[in-house]
Amino acid sequence: MRMSDRCRKLPSRRRGLAPVVLALALLTAACGGTSPSSSSPESGSGVGSGSGSSASAASAGERAAAAEKQLATNTLVPLEGKAPAPELPVTVDSSDGRRVTVKDASRILPLNGGVAEIVFTLGLGDRVVGRDITATFAEAKKLPQVTRAHDVSAESVLSLKPTVVLADTDTGPKEAIDQIRGAGVPVVVLDPATELADVSTRTTRIAEALGVPSAGQALNARIDKELAAARAAVPQGSRPKVAFLYMRGSAAVYLMGGKGSGADSLIAAAGAVDAGVEGGLDKPFTPLTSEALVSARPDVILMMDKGLESVGGVDGLVDIPGIRETPAGLDRRVVTLEDGVLLSFGPRTPLVIDILVDRIHAG
Repeated sequence: MRMSDRCRKLPSRRRGLAPVVLALALLTAACGGTSPSSSSPESGSGVGSGSGSSASAASAGERAAAAEKQLATNTLVPLEGKAPAPELPVTVDSSDGRRVTVKDASRILPLNGGVAEIVFTLGLGDRVVGRDITATFAEAKKLPQVTRAHDVSAESVLSLKPTVVLADTDTGPKEAIDQIRGAGVPVVVLDPATELADVSTRTTRIAEALGVPSAGQALNARIDKELAAARAAVPQGSRPKVAFLYMRGSAAVYLMGGKGSGADSLIAAAGAVDAGVEGGLDKPFTPLTSEALVSARPDVILMMDKGLESVGGVDGLVDIPGIRETPAGLDRRVVTLEDGVLLSFGPRTPLVIDILVDRIHAG
């Protein structure tokens, strides 16, 4: 489920409210962890020497610097070589239970930012005719947007005359998707990506639907190699505890990530412990309480850029009940990444792991 849709279905909680169930669930959280030092919290770009061998630390730092440089451009790196030529027609399974035949991939419309990243990286970006609000990378910026907030406008989609639409099970409203399909446009629905394993699955399905399966295999091989290198840079003996917080201060939304948040998979890949998962949170997001935070004792807080901005930066964050009483709050250890990248689960995910490995283990 995409981040925004999850949060629309969860209750908003104002500061200081303390649901007893969540507090009890987190009372079993371990109280250990590393003792990280303060580092550039406002930008979330603290880079340290790490706590492993000097060779591992240098590798992590170098990889993180390269990743930050690439993400700063907000551009994608397509597969090398000539753009693949789709071999069509193909008939594929759609996650809504249908079998969909794609006859033409000359005008592709992805309705998800992560899906769009994969399409562009496969080398088919010149065939994309529109974007949804979550496609924030530079190559997509000039394309017409077909969503209002996160709702798809069927009229906007159909005006672009797509020959194939790529959606996921969270794309809606359902009436809009039905209208697009009713107009004769093939709509391939994919399962949401919420963990690292979903990256290769989604890449394979998109490549097959667009008639370029070999390009999908090549992209998966590249991503697997990059992820392996990122994991290899994790310092030995370092297992900091990280709490993923999703916040929208203006809407009084304060949530802690747990099992299935998406961030749990990234945190584990970066060699750290997810504080929410360890505390027994078996839902992707649970209303935040001061008791839960104090019990969880995270060494590092992970957030999205806009989330931190919405609560007034690090200064505002530590004023939220419970934050200041955690090791992360005391040391102002806050790591942030751009909203459209952190949970995209696409070709740029290895860059996310590179940065998390360096920033989370800095100390």
